[in-house]
Amino acid sequence: MEEERKLNFLEEIIEDDLKYGRVKSILTRFPPEPNGYLHLGHAKSLCINFGLAQKYGGKTNLRYDDTNPVKEDTEYVDSIKEDIRWMGFQWDKELYASDYFDQLYEWAEQLIQRGLAYVDDQTQEEISKGRGTVDKPGTPSPWRDRSVEENLRLFREMRDGKYTDGEKVLRAKIDMAHPNMMFRDPLLYRIKHASHHRTGDKWCIYPMYDFTHGQCDSIEHITHSICTLEFDVHRPLYDWFIQTLGIFPSHQYEFARLNLTYTLMSKRKLLELVQKGIVSGWDDPRMPTLCGVRRRGYTPEALKEFCDRIGVSKRDQLMDIQLLEWCVRQDLNARSNRYMVVQDPVKLTIVNYPEGQVEWFDCPLNPADPEGAARKVPFSRNLWIERADFMEDAPKKFFRLKPDGEVRLKYTYIIKCEEVVKDAEGNVVELKCTYDPSTKPGAGEWRSVKGTIHWVEAGHAREVELRNYDRLFTLADMSQVPEDRDYKDFLNPESLSVTSGLAEPALLEDKSGIAVQFERCAYYIKDKDSTEEKAVFNRTATLKDSYRPE
Repeated sequence: MEEERKLNFLEEIIEDDLKYGRVKSILTRFPPEPNGYLHLGHAKSLCINFGLAQKYGGKTNLRYDDTNPVKEDTEYVDSIKEDIRWMGFQWDKELYASDYFDQLYEWAEQLIQRGLAYVDDQTQEEISKGRGTVDKPGTPSPWRDRSVEENLRLFREMRDGKYTDGEKVLRAKIDMAHPNMMFRDPLLYRIKHASHHRTGDKWCIYPMYDFTHGQCDSIEHITHSICTLEFDVHRPLYDWFIQTLGIFPSHQYEFARLNLTYTLMSKRKLLELVQKGIVSGWDDPRMPTLCGVRRRGYTPEALKEFCDRIGVSKRDQLMDIQLLEWCVRQDLNARSNRYMVVQDPVKLTIVNYPEGQVEWFDCPLNPADPEGAARKVPFSRNLWIERADFMEDAPKKFFRLKPDGEVRLKYTYIIKCEEVVKDAEGNVVELKCTYDPSTKPGAGEWRSVKGTIHWVEAGHAREVELRNYDRLFTLADMSQVPEDRDYKDFLNPESLSVTSGLAEPALLEDKSGIAVQFERCAYYIKDKDSTEEKAVFNRTATLKDSYRPE
C-alpha cells in the first residue's frame, strides 16, 4: 500500500492500463522539434518518457517533429541525439514526422472527400479574427462551402507549388461555434516554399502540429503520449482526428512543465541570446541547455535526481534553482576528485625548510575513500596560500594564519607565522614561517591546531584560467517580466567573471571526466577552450550553500 501511495498519476494510469489489459506493453515517445538545443525542461520530459518505459519494461521512440523547414536543421537533430545519450537514455527507433508526410497527405485528402476539410483563401489575420472569442462564435470563411471537387483540385495545386506562401491553407471543417476554440476549423496545412532538411524540395506544403502529432503517435502505436500541460487544450482535437480517421487510438496525457527560478526556457529567446552574442553559444555554461549545463559540469545523475525530487504533477509551479544546484553538489561531493588551487595568492616562505628540497606527499583524490586512488603533491620552502587565509589583526575566532599563529598546511605540516613582509604601500607581499617537522602526518606525535588551509608549491604551480559563472538573470520568476520591460533588461551583469589561479600539477592530469573540487572553494570542470599553454576551468557550483531541500 505504501508503494501505491507513492506512485505519480502517470504511473497510476499505466499500472491500471496494464492490469486491465488495455495495453500489453508500454511504448512512449520523445518528440522534440529540431529547431534548437534541448534544455532543462526537456530533461524532465526525457526522464518521464524514458523512465516510465524503463520501469514498465517498455520502449521509447525518438521522433523529430520536423514540420517547419524554415527553423529546423540537422545541427539540432545531431545535438538532440548527443544530449539524450549523455543523459543515459537510448531510444528504440529514430523516427521523423517527415517519414509520414505521404500518409498525412492521404488522410488530408480523405477529409476533403468526406466534406470535413476545405481550402481557405483568407489571410492569417482574417482567419484569426474570424475564429471569434471565448464568448463569441466564429464567423465561417466565405470559402467554407467549396465543393469537394474544387477543394481537391486546389489542395493538389497547393501541393504542386502553384501558389505562394500564405496564399491558401487547408482547414478542417468542424464547428465555428465550438466552445473549445481549437475546433473552430483548425488549420491542417500551410504553404512553405522552403527546402526541408530531410525531404529536400519534395514538398511545399507542410502539416500543422495538430494534424501531425496524434496521427504520428497512432502510426507508431504509441500507448501513452506524454506532453506538457499547455497541450491539454489540444487533446480533444488530438482525439477527434484519430477517431475521425479510424486509426489506432493513441491517447495524450499532460504533466506540468519545468519552470525554474532565474531561468528562461523559451527556445526563441534562447536563440536570440545566441544570435545577439549575449552568450557565447548554445553551450555557454550560463545557458539552461543540456549542452550548456554539461559544459558547466552538471552531471546526468544530478539532473535525474533533480527531476525525481520535483516529481510529476498536473499543477504548474516555479522550482527553486537552488534545489538543482544542491543535487549537483550532492552528486559531485560523493564522486569528484580533490585538488588545491590558490586564487588570490600571497607568497609564503618556510625559512627553516631545506633550500632546493622538494617533498612529494601522497594525498587522497577523495577523502571519502582514503584507501582509494591518490595524487602526488609537491612541497618545498616556497609556497602560495590564499590571501584571505591570513589576517594581521585577526579577531579571536579567526583560526587561519596570523602573526605568531599556527595552522596546518593541508596534508602536511603545522607552520607558524614568524614575520610579515610588506611593500612600500603597506600591502602584504610575503609571509615568513617556520614548520614543525614532527607534525608530518603518519610520523612522530600527532598535534592538532584549529586551522587548516590549502596551498600550492611555487616551483610546480600551474597557472589556470577560472571562469566563475553565476545566474544569467536577476529576476527570480522570468514569467513575470513587466509588460513595459524586455526580458534582457534582467540579464545579470555579473553572470561571468574571469580570474586566474595557481594549481597543483596533478589537476592538469585529471582524466575523471567530471567536475573536480578545488578544496575549500568550489567545483570546477575543465573547459574545451583549454590549450597546452593554459587550462581553462568553469565553476560548476559553490562548495557550500545554506539551502536544504524539504
